[in-house]
Amino acid sequence: MFNIPFHTYRGSVQVITIPRLMPVLLLVGDIFGLVVCLGVAFWLRLGQPIAGFDGVVCGFMLLVLAGLYLADTYHPDTQIAGLRAPARILLASFIVAAITSALIYLTGTWGQHPLLGRGILLVSLGIFTIWAVILRLWAVKWLRSHAEQSQWLMLGGGESGMKFAQMFLEHNPLGRLVVLAEASQDIAELAKTESHLSYGGGLNNLSAWMQQPLSGVVVATPRDFSDIQVQQLMQLRLQGIPTYRLPDICETLWYKLPSSVLEDSWLAFSAGFNLVPGGISLKVKRVIDLILASLLLIFLFPLMLLAMLAIKLDSHGPVFYSQVRTGLYSKPFRVYKFRSMYQDAEKRGAQWATQRDPRITRVGYWLRVLRIDELPQIFNVLRGDMSLIGPRPERPEFDIKLKEAIPYYELRYLVKPGITGWAQVLYPYGASVEDAAQKLAYDLYYIKNYSLWLDIAIAFKTVRVVLLGKGR
Repeated sequence: MFNIPFHTYRGSVQVITIPRLMPVLLLVGDIFGLVVCLGVAFWLRLGQPIAGFDGVVCGFMLLVLAGLYLADTYHPDTQIAGLRAPARILLASFIVAAITSALIYLTGTWGQHPLLGRGILLVSLGIFTIWAVILRLWAVKWLRSHAEQSQWLMLGGGESGMKFAQMFLEHNPLGRLVVLAEASQDIAELAKTESHLSYGGGLNNLSAWMQQPLSGVVVATPRDFSDIQVQQLMQLRLQGIPTYRLPDICETLWYKLPSSVLEDSWLAFSAGFNLVPGGISLKVKRVIDLILASLLLIFLFPLMLLAMLAIKLDSHGPVFYSQVRTGLYSKPFRVYKFRSMYQDAEKRGAQWATQRDPRITRVGYWLRVLRIDELPQIFNVLRGDMSLIGPRPERPEFDIKLKEAIPYYELRYLVKPGITGWAQVLYPYGASVEDAAQKLAYDLYYIKNYSLWLDIAIAFKTVRVVLLGKGR
């Protein structure tokens, strides 16, 4: 038995929870700001308070919030095409103003509602734009200061530890990582060139580092601990300092599971992986696929006809293109797409598709950017070869190489491949073994954490990817 100094709790769980809640906090702030700005604009223009909320007010607020989401302003620390969050907010507000004005003009509702006259909506949108920009600037400043104060402790080294240290420096350039490992020459050498990485000596120094403010502890080699060190880790855990295995910290911080840090023992005992044969989740997913695929086919059929016409006018060759891909349990199936390349583009054999592939036609480029080329795969979903959401189906020629180069690669075929997926919406276009390993990390996260809510999140992100031309 030992004494736990509970008074030393440092509230370190906030290091993870608050940044992850930032999009929710920004959304709440936007809703509050819209309510206030609409009230202010109504008072300035009409000299009286707004009398409740109705369909017009709610519709306008939903349109503004949708614009902010599609512009990815709820991740204020990221850039898209070189545009930071304030610039994306201005662009989103301009588009919302244009859509709102067009709807009012086309429907002939000008002056029929108190908010649809005298520029009340545009005034409120202008005031709200200032609010939203200030809110994002504050959020970025807070996230940066929060990251600069974070300090993580990694116990153990080895190849997996080195890979995690490199990922940490890539994803958290402002945080500090202290490594305790025995004779870790690689870590010591890396620490000489990275200011945010330091080598704290061997595992025997754990007691000294326990007195430092820590954001979390990452265990790279759990089998190297003595009984005393295990008790010290228990003390840290009970003081509120989160303790993670390498896969768990990657899953928590970055929403992915890199195969380079996985182990058989972790996979055997970890929770999740609910898409097992015969499970209720798998059956519900199939029913949803059938319903949504049928609806998509009905509503998108006119767009598919236009795509077919554009392909025929642009280049010689068939409209559709079929290719053998690897499906559930590594069984091959034939996938159907709109042809986006010139005919006989692969007469020299299978090749990785690149972002600016010279084999792609002019129409094919836009079909790929807007993902229209994927629409014939709806038939694959109806046939049961694919799901709407899942890992991207790969070609058997590439699978052979990727299985040899990437650990646990075959796990991606425990579920049906999908038209869109977690990897497709979070990772940009890739055409190499390294890119395949990165996408596998996101696929494994999806397979482990599958839920209806995760599928809904992917569906919304897919809309944004299509409109912004990101991911693949």
